[in-house]
Amino acid sequence: MSPEPSTPIEDRALPIHASATNRAIEDLYSNSGARNYAIPPAAFHEIIDAVLLRYAANLTEPESAQLLQSLHVEELILARACSSGNDLAWHEFIVRFRAPLYATAFRLTHNDASARELADGLSAELYGIPNAQGRRISRLDSYMGRGSLEGWLRTVLARQHIDRCRARSKEVSLEEQVEQGVSFAASPHAETPTTDSRLTAAIAQTLAELGNEDRFLLASYFLDQRTLADIGRQTGVHESTISRKLDKLTSTLRKRVKNRLQAAGIESRRCNELLQDLDVRDIDVNVTANLKQANS
Repeated sequence: MSPEPSTPIEDRALPIHASATNRAIEDLYSNSGARNYAIPPAAFHEIIDAVLLRYAANLTEPESAQLLQSLHVEELILARACSSGNDLAWHEFIVRFRAPLYATAFRLTHNDASARELADGLSAELYGIPNAQGRRISRLDSYMGRGSLEGWLRTVLARQHIDRCRARSKEVSLEEQVEQGVSFAASPHAETPTTDSRLTAAIAQTLAELGNEDRFLLASYFLDQRTLADIGRQTGVHESTISRKLDKLTSTLRKRVKNRLQAAGIESRRCNELLQDLDVRDIDVNVTANLKQANS
C-alpha cells in the first residue's frame, strides 16, 4: 500500500485553532500596543498566526502557549506596524533603535562614513524597497518576535556587513540565519562586555565536541572567510550542499547550546533571549582555538 500523500503545512490543523491558544492571543493583544497603531484584533491574530504557523505547527497546545508567552510581542507589533507604513510606529522605531543601529554599524566598520553607509543601507531595506509590482517590501517582515528587536537588528546588520565585505572580494555568502543559529563572525577589535558565564561555558563545550568535518566547515567559512564554492571544490561537493550543511549545523549548535543552558537552570524564554541577542564579541570564548584545534 502506498503511503498517503503528505498534507501541505498550510492545510494542517494548527495550535492557533485551540481555544486556550486563542485566549492567550486575546490576552496578548491588550498588552501589545496594537491599538496604538490601529491594528484591530483580527489583524493581530493574523500576525500571531503567522508566527505559530512557522514555529508551532508540530507543538502541543501547552508548548504553543509557552511560545506565545516568550514572544517579544510589543516589538513584533511595532515591526509590523512599521512595515505597513504607520508613521507613528516609524517615529517610535527611530527614537528607540536609530542610535543603537549606528553604534553597532560603527563597531563593525570602525569608520564613521562606512558605519553610516551600512546603517542607512539597512534602514532603507527596513523601510521597504518596491518590488516589480510596486509593492513596498520591508525586511522587518522577517522579524518574528522570538528575541529582542534590537538583537535581531544587530544580527542582520552584522550579516549585511559580512556580505558586503565578501561581495567586494567577489565571494559568495551564506543565506541569512536571522531568527535562529549561532553567529561566529566577530571583530577582533571589539570590546568584550560581561555575559552570563553559563552561556560562555555552553558555547565552549558545544564547540569542543564537534567532529573534524564540522570544525572544518565552520572554520573555513566563518573564520577563514572562504567562499562556499572554494569549500565545495576542496570537499568534492556542490556549493549549495555546503550551504545546506552549514545552515543545518548552525541550527543544531543553537539547539545544543540551549539544551546546556536549560540543564544549567536557565528557563526556556531566557535561553531564547540569550541566543537571539548572541554576539560572539560579547563572550569570552576562543572560537578560533575551538574550531581549529582539529585542523592544525
